[in-house]
Amino acid sequence: MNVEELVREALREQAADQRPTGPGFADRVLSARRRRRTRTFATVAATVAAVVAVAVGVPLLDSGKDDVRPAGVVQQGGIHAHPDQSPPRDLIAAGDAVLAAYYTADTVVKSDTRAVFERTYSLLDPDTGRYEKDTRWSYVAVAPGLKTAAVLERELPARRIGLLDLVTGEVERWIPVAHAVGGLAFSYDGGRLVATTYDENPDLRHKETASAVENGKTVERQMWASSMGSSRTGFSVIDLASAQASWTPVKAGRDISARQDFAFGRTGDTVYSQVIGGRDGLQQFYDLTGGKIDAPADERYLRSDVAARLSPNGRLAALGLTKEVAGSPGRSYSSIRDPRTGKEITKVRGGHLLAWVDDKRLIAWERVTSLEEEYRPQLVLVTIGSDKVVPLSGSREESLERQEWEPLFARR
Repeated sequence: MNVEELVREALREQAADQRPTGPGFADRVLSARRRRRTRTFATVAATVAAVVAVAVGVPLLDSGKDDVRPAGVVQQGGIHAHPDQSPPRDLIAAGDAVLAAYYTADTVVKSDTRAVFERTYSLLDPDTGRYEKDTRWSYVAVAPGLKTAAVLERELPARRIGLLDLVTGEVERWIPVAHAVGGLAFSYDGGRLVATTYDENPDLRHKETASAVENGKTVERQMWASSMGSSRTGFSVIDLASAQASWTPVKAGRDISARQDFAFGRTGDTVYSQVIGGRDGLQQFYDLTGGKIDAPADERYLRSDVAARLSPNGRLAALGLTKEVAGSPGRSYSSIRDPRTGKEITKVRGGHLLAWVDDKRLIAWERVTSLEEEYRPQLVLVTIGSDKVVPLSGSREESLERQEWEPLFARR
């Protein structure tokens, strides 16, 4: 069987799949709350019943009927590219994948011995299709549906989580937490959050002396470095419809990184965290009681440092960079594998796979410079079975002093 046949076989029967709760579940619950405020007292009982129906029974049967998201962003499935913009000012999207936000980050000195790696987010306004800077938040996660974001205020770890309406820019609801939070991630269906809890800010930096060779001489420089080890204490799983939360203690892994955030597995009944050391991208799975478990069968060969992970139908796994080909510019290729066996099906253009557009296309970082030049990537659309790339953004400069704009993708 050749590569084309393998790809075709891996993609077959997509239409027969039964997927999890449709994207936008969190948005529909919050939208129902907004509408309820504007209706008269005579309709309150009927509205409450409708909300219960949405939260409990509707998502699996009709995930779009009650959707009030702006049609301009949600319903257009084509390609929105701005290869002249870096960082982007206007909507970047392809198929179901939308650049929902991006952030830059700088080391902000607080004292002679203390600094914080602070992010500054720009969020997509679904009404205008433009990215607007919002300096209020230290951490942002965007829900499927592109209408709601979970946010943490500037001081980490935070004692409450905000649910931000991306259309109005206002916090719709605050969820207090018993254990302070430093990181957030939505479940695949958007109905729950996993909040990683910490004793101290996971983005703290301390001064460190490093040696370097300049013009044949060894010189020492002071630099801000991440803390050795982590203050992570566990994770909370929060149901957005009820705001009920359950906290599970989990000790931090043996890791050189202070930030060790959790994320949900595909089905939402497991979480995983990245483990640095030994093999890059290793992931440790846990059940929701905090017990260590083997990775689910279809996530066993994934890497926690490759954001795209499983294809929408769950039959293809996005893996890391496999090779770079010399040229002007250099070409990068990443591996696409069978998620259950780990066997490579094919390779696809792109050095860092960020998000699945559909079951055959992805968004990736791709190098725009030759291997002899300084690395500089741009967002591109790549397709399995094709060497063609479609530029989506301008190229990003790289810097040792700060984090240049980092994209956050969400599904429509």
